[in-house]
Amino acid sequence: MNNIKMLASLGFCSAGLISECYGLAPEQKRPNILYIMSDDHAYQAISAYGTGLNSTPNIDRIAKEGAIFMKAYVTNSICAPSRAVMLTGKYSHINGKIDNVRPYDWNQINFPKILQQNGYQTALIGKIHLDGIPQGFDYANVLPGQGNYYNPDFIENGVKKKYSGYVTTLTTQFALDWLDKKRDKSKPFCLLYHQKAPHRNWLAEEKYLNLYEDRDFPFPENFFDDYSGRGTAAHTQEMGIVKEMTWGGDMKFENDPYTGKPTNFVQDIKRMDEQQRKAWQAAYNTRNEEFIKNKPEGKDLAKWKYQRYIRDYLKCIQSVDDGVGEVLDYLDKNGMAENTIVVYTSDQGFYLGEHGWFDKRFMYEESFRTPLVIRYPKEIKPGTVINQMVQNLDFAPTFLNYAGVKPQKEMQGESFRQLLNGKSLKWRDAIYYHYYEYPGVHAAKRHYGVRTDRYKLIHFYYDVDEWELYDLEKDPHEMKSVYDDPSYSGIRAELHQKLNDLRVKYKDTDEVTKSFLPEKKN
Repeated sequence: MNNIKMLASLGFCSAGLISECYGLAPEQKRPNILYIMSDDHAYQAISAYGTGLNSTPNIDRIAKEGAIFMKAYVTNSICAPSRAVMLTGKYSHINGKIDNVRPYDWNQINFPKILQQNGYQTALIGKIHLDGIPQGFDYANVLPGQGNYYNPDFIENGVKKKYSGYVTTLTTQFALDWLDKKRDKSKPFCLLYHQKAPHRNWLAEEKYLNLYEDRDFPFPENFFDDYSGRGTAAHTQEMGIVKEMTWGGDMKFENDPYTGKPTNFVQDIKRMDEQQRKAWQAAYNTRNEEFIKNKPEGKDLAKWKYQRYIRDYLKCIQSVDDGVGEVLDYLDKNGMAENTIVVYTSDQGFYLGEHGWFDKRFMYEESFRTPLVIRYPKEIKPGTVINQMVQNLDFAPTFLNYAGVKPQKEMQGESFRQLLNGKSLKWRDAIYYHYYEYPGVHAAKRHYGVRTDRYKLIHFYYDVDEWELYDLEKDPHEMKSVYDDPSYSGIRAELHQKLNDLRVKYKDTDEVTKSFLPEKKN
């Protein structure tokens, strides 16, 4: 028994000893885990969140039959680091993947490895955006890097192959094929089913090329934000829909409407077969010709670009939602729904015109916050609403908890199972964030900060030293920092202390932060 306890403490119980190690009744069947994650899917673009922007009936079904999280957040709002945090349950400075540039170390422990070592069949299908050969999976069929929307390459267990078709549909097909034919059905499974969409540059599936073209979407009320209430970072970012979106990949012009020169969209067209190319040209050429004829300027140009962006973005999500429906139907038809935890989330949030922006990175709410819905009929009551703050840091310990496996001590997240089953409402009162990729794409400055239920304190550093404080109750859109407002002096002091405490707790001190700084160029 001492040997069993030792194995348990290390997280390496054999499948036959799971019940004895962790106190599960012998007849208790461990749940399957289906983790569905899209890339850059904003919570605003899921109809369960009530924004009215679009309709996602299949994702909504998970929320309706399970739980929806109203305050789910990430620790570092950028693709590869977010995925590393999800896998390891550790902040970026601990797992080493602070940005999209530095390599990721697959040799470190992750929750699929632990599940695999404890009797689970594990698979990773779709986008992972972490270099190297995935570890912890019995089966992997992943996109290289960002992947392509049309006729993409996939790497199946180390072998690269090009496929004909649309990436979202193919990813779903591969996931269903693994569930139906490739796994050991005598074991519980953990499937990470990751979509590329709706990542930039938003190429829709052929059947949805004309979706939303008859609809004008409302503009966020702060679309024409002048950033007068914030510091340097908001003024110097490069994620503006008007200024930074390209005529090619983003706006879908084969030739620049002003210079006539070929655009970068030509590269996407080259991957399409003749039928796909004709469908695209039929859908966009007439619209583009109309633009060239009228050539709107000023605010009219800004509004036109926004409509092109939001329509294409939402078209991509429609295919993602279709895939979710197919997988949910498979679980139903095969009697697996009751004992399968189904999660839908994104690797971070995204700006859909708020502040005039697209992309993510900042600790401002739209990119910091991410969608999260979970269904598990055995424990989660339909229609559950969770208002406590959770982070992607918490996924690894939560999944291990459900599997009856203790997390590694080095994991920094917490299992939120007790929130879902209603057995405990005790939870953290603050969360910590740290973004590193500067200098870099979109020029979002380095910063870290703390968020409580009502307030947010952010420190921008490296080439600046600026603080911002937001009262989210009075200013939910974060339009004006109150850091220098004397009436908030007490709150400011409390948040500084809270931030310092969290930095100590998560081992992200000033010295650690300095170790990740690039050398300044003269």
